[in-house]
Amino acid sequence: MNLELQQFKAEFFKALAHPLRIRILELLAEGDKHVNELQTLIGAEGSAVSQQLSVLRAKNIVYGTKDGNRVIYSLRDPMIVDLLNIAKQIFNNHLIDAISLLDKFSDEKGGA
Repeated sequence: MNLELQQFKAEFFKALAHPLRIRILELLAEGDKHVNELQTLIGAEGSAVSQQLSVLRAKNIVYGTKDGNRVIYSLRDPMIVDLLNIAKQIFNNHLIDAISLLDKFSDEKGGA
């Protein structure tokens, strides 16, 4: 069972491992959107957006609902928003550590 959970986690994070997919999730965290909206907001070709949505759908991270001739995409689990926020906090912590290290190095070099 533990191995299955680890495999699920690995596949889940693999599905998130693309900048365009992360951007799509950030936009969907703001609310449901159709492909044309995502394409316009991202500034990418529709085929690129559709391809990345396909990966996210295959991993059950997003789902689509038919609305006439369009498909509206939504996050499958609202906790994705929390995950994105935590990832941002981790990034900020690393950035703060790097800035502190650079400041320390700069102080040492200036004082030498």
